Amino acid sequence: MPKGSNQKFKLYRLAQIMQEQTDDEHYITMPEIMEGLAKYDVTADRKSVYNDLRDLSVLGIDVEGEPVGNRYHYHVVNRAFELPELKLLLDAIQSSKFITEKKSNALIKKLETLVSKYDAQKLQRQVFVSGRIKTMNESIYYTVDAIHSAISENKKIKFQYYQWNVKKEMELRHNGAWYHISPWGLSWDDENYYLVGYDSDAGQIKHYRVDKMLHIKLSSERREGKEHFKKLDMADYAKKSFGMFGGKEQSVKLLVKNSLAGVIIDRFGKNVMLIPADEEHFTVNVNVHVSRQFLGWVFSLGKDIKIVGPEDVVKQMKSEVKRLINQYG
Repeated sequence: MPKGSNQKFKLYRLAQIMQEQTDDEHYITMPEIMEGLAKYDVTADRKSVYNDLRDLSVLGIDVEGEPVGNRYHYHVVNRAFELPELKLLLDAIQSSKFITEKKSNALIKKLETLVSKYDAQKLQRQVFVSGRIKTMNESIYYTVDAIHSAISENKKIKFQYYQWNVKKEMELRHNGAWYHISPWGLSWDDENYYLVGYDSDAGQIKHYRVDKMLHIKLSSERREGKEHFKKLDMADYAKKSFGMFGGKEQSVKLLVKNSLAGVIIDRFGKNVMLIPADEEHFTVNVNVHVSRQFLGWVFSLGKDIKIVGPEDVVKQMKSEVKRLINQYG
């Protein structure tokens, strides 16, 4: 049998055919495999294909053959990702605000290459990227990579930071000044990605929306602030900061109706202590950065929750209520 012009790609093309055209519900016969190879100008006899199917296991591609009538039907089993797992990843990508629409579609296309063409069609049926609120900063992926590199190399970074103005234009903050920050971690909160780092000039930990960072560069200076981050739990930091807005950290006592126990546990974790106050209420002490966002969260839960201490936080809430009454009265 004369060899085809692409014979050296035989194993690669065989892997491609098996991964694209077969899954747990779709099979392919030996004549169909040979026909598929021929389309790529690869010739093969049955014996060599049998051997090649076994060799695919070296590449991590397991193929099983099952007798159906007088023929064997072959398909790929034990893929790296099951379809439900890919659906979870797809949902995470398309619902993530910090991933642009263009990048979301590109990542979803890559996910589709991990399954057969039939399962790829199932994935496509649940793609709804267009019309979602997405960041417009296409460089965010390179920003995240640069931050990881700086952390790995123990270097400071410098960048510019922007905000939107009323004309819907990107506007550099502080007249385009460069921020010099020691990066120590990345945190995910309220559908946004944040850099958590140490500002040497201010002498404190600060956080920045990653999608609002521009022109990031690695500095030659070594990071500072290690002593502050030794005692910082990144997950705990995000939990205390409502919407990642800053504020003085305080222990706040709340009186809460029993029906909101799930809301408290979802926000502060199962380790918080819920102390019964009466048959319908409990009290809980939570460590938070007291800000308008925290007060707004309490306010949004209505009459079923009340700040009972400390007194200065109660006064802040009363002041905020008065401000709202004056604003809308």
